[in-house]
Amino acid sequence: MRLLKPTCSFFFFGILFLALVVARAEPNVLSLPDRPNIILILADDLGYGDLACYNTESKVPTPRIDRLAVQGLRFTDAHSPSTVCTPTRYGILTGRMAFRTGFRGVFDGVGGPCMIEAGRLTLPGMLADRGYATALFGKWHVGMTFFDAEGEPIIENGLAAVRRIDYSRPVPDGPVHRGFARFFGTVSCPTTDWLYAYMEGDRIPVPPTGLIDKSKLPDHFYALDCRAGLIAPDFDLEQVDEVFLRKSQQFLEEHVRENPGQPFFLFHSCQAVHLPSFPAPEFQGKTDAGPHGDFIFQFDAVVGRLMETLDELHVADRTLVIVTSDNGPELPTVQHMRATYDHDGARPWRGVKRDNWEGGHRIPLIVRWPGVVEPGRETAQTVSLTDLMATVAEIIGRELPEDAGEDSVSLLPLLTGRQAESEPLRTYTLQESIRGFSVRFGPWKYLDHRGSGGNNYEVDGHWGAKGFALPDSLPEAPGQLYHLERDPGERQNLYFEHPEMVERLKKELQRMKQTGRSVPWPGSRSARPVSEGKNPAGVSAVEGEAGS
Repeated sequence: MRLLKPTCSFFFFGILFLALVVARAEPNVLSLPDRPNIILILADDLGYGDLACYNTESKVPTPRIDRLAVQGLRFTDAHSPSTVCTPTRYGILTGRMAFRTGFRGVFDGVGGPCMIEAGRLTLPGMLADRGYATALFGKWHVGMTFFDAEGEPIIENGLAAVRRIDYSRPVPDGPVHRGFARFFGTVSCPTTDWLYAYMEGDRIPVPPTGLIDKSKLPDHFYALDCRAGLIAPDFDLEQVDEVFLRKSQQFLEEHVRENPGQPFFLFHSCQAVHLPSFPAPEFQGKTDAGPHGDFIFQFDAVVGRLMETLDELHVADRTLVIVTSDNGPELPTVQHMRATYDHDGARPWRGVKRDNWEGGHRIPLIVRWPGVVEPGRETAQTVSLTDLMATVAEIIGRELPEDAGEDSVSLLPLLTGRQAESEPLRTYTLQESIRGFSVRFGPWKYLDHRGSGGNNYEVDGHWGAKGFALPDSLPEAPGQLYHLERDPGERQNLYFEHPEMVERLKKELQRMKQTGRSVPWPGSRSARPVSEGKNPAGVSAVEGEAGS
């Protein structure tokens, strides 16, 4: 072996010393795994207060999700882009707010077309372009086009629309046309909407044969929201989440066995815990919080069984796992569980699903990524589920074009620990409800409407929220302004006390609507917020009344 010349030796050790100095100076710089597997587990209507790791007073045990939180990063200020499910799912899959499509409502049947425009870059499409195997098992709910016997597209919802379907005609704009190589699931809410049947790929292999017989279903308070639609002979409303789980597990087992070198993206989209609360028989009576508590417990078990599958396949260490919810908890569920079991799925926030108050869109978000995300961490950074698009793009080294991810910011600096907690990752965060918008700027929150922006707090009943109504501190104001650090319960409207902040956030909301973006595109400065570079935490605090 030939020895190095002295000059080469000095040069070699000099470079080595410099590398060690740089490494010690930047302890948070991590080497990311090459194209990690990704699993996104999305609950339906799971509230911030439904999980024990978010609510110490929860009456439902959630040990598997609690364990996942200890193993990863727990977000305490994460938000769904909308207060209802269809627009949130559009936001997750595109990184773009749904109102920009012109549709802000919710599909409740087989009406179409798909909200995701043909040609738009999607989260699964982007990953497929990078060589990922992509699969969705569960609820779609972003619209798709069915045809009748004359070949006419069905654009309405309801029972009459389901009766018109020609099941021999394939759907042209479903999940397999928007980035997913495999799909098995339901068109809309599995046990709520007018079509109770499973879809595989681009068609329904076992069509419905008759009306659902609701007399054979569980009869309790949480059996609400089950429409009298058509049902297929293989569709058991108590087994939906078990069917979805088996499909996801089968995909994982087959993929790892047959394509061990190919990364995968699995979107596991649950029915749990959307009404009606029909947990599988093995979970019924397993909690002291009634049928809905049992349903939450089943969701926890689904998460745990998927994690066990990763362990059994020896891929857990190279898999990024994301667990979250599409919006806050459902109104009648929270009403009844508060009164009957002293369990509050929205705790500690005001409002529930549909509302623009925090309880409608502040959600649990847990991320585990071995070797990258330090275990046992939590962050109070304000983030949105639209951010998943830019996050994954940065992970796989894909630069988003200007017409994609318009409302998405990469969370990778938070995941790796490079982003200081005192430095906001987002300057502004936008949320939508069916009746209005809200904008976050540090501790400040502006709502461009009176009232909740969602539920009716003037009527009683299952779908009326009069029992939850709180006094309006400023009924004459056309909008609302809260300082969440001082007033997390959104009780003290500061609209007239801080007109400069109201005006600022009004302008930002208008800009976000007009420019088509709420975050800057990295290739241009044209969409930068008015206050880019300023720390919202530096805004003077205002005393207010805290509430729940």
